[in-house]
Amino acid sequence: MNNSQTLETTPPLLALRHVSKNYGAPDGGAPVTVLADINLQLTVGEAIAIVGPSGSGKSTLLSLMGALDQPSAGQVQLNGRDLQAMQEAELARVRNRELGFIFQLHHLLPQCTILENVLIPTLTAPAELQTVAARNRAAQLLERVGLKDRLQHRPGQLSGGECQRVAVVRALINQPHLLLADEPTGSLDHASAINLGQLLLDLNHEEHVALVLVTHSRELAARLPHVLELCDGMLQTRN
Repeated sequence: MNNSQTLETTPPLLALRHVSKNYGAPDGGAPVTVLADINLQLTVGEAIAIVGPSGSGKSTLLSLMGALDQPSAGQVQLNGRDLQAMQEAELARVRNRELGFIFQLHHLLPQCTILENVLIPTLTAPAELQTVAARNRAAQLLERVGLKDRLQHRPGQLSGGECQRVAVVRALINQPHLLLADEPTGSLDHASAINLGQLLLDLNHEEHVALVLVTHSRELAARLPHVLELCDGMLQTRN
């Protein structure tokens, strides 16, 4: 990871080049700058935490990385491809197949079993990828996170920490290159938050998936190899 440049011999998985994000003022006044000239490069398998005060733009930055929003200026690239140049159908495919998202709330469907919730991202894949291989991977990942006996349970039968583990598995089911986690421990008690944070780090290594973790928790952030702080719209390296 480098918030200005990366070694030429290691092509970046994700690159933000002079990225800024502005929002129009509701009263028609001057635009509000949320992000200003962000430069960041992340290679395959790396893990970084992004911290900062509420309202500093952390979630906005993650949305730009995940092709959920577009910058006002600058460029966001994934595997060398300019996300702004893609049509919406291609962006949807990238979000589904190459990116994994975890949010503060798990957003599991209450009427579906845990296994069915995990398999939802695979429903847009070709039919041959929706069958045995996908179910086997889902079952293996659920066993990995300690939920092998809960496949047929529904979210209402699980604790908050267990539901977040299901959300992690759902984010990983399509073997994404990049996992984007926005305050994933924010609704959990301290013990569950520590356990989930360690699980994300373990899966970062085991799945060789790059991880960007936005968090208010300095304790959780300190467990990651690189920590960046977002302040006044700019990223600063903390370690």
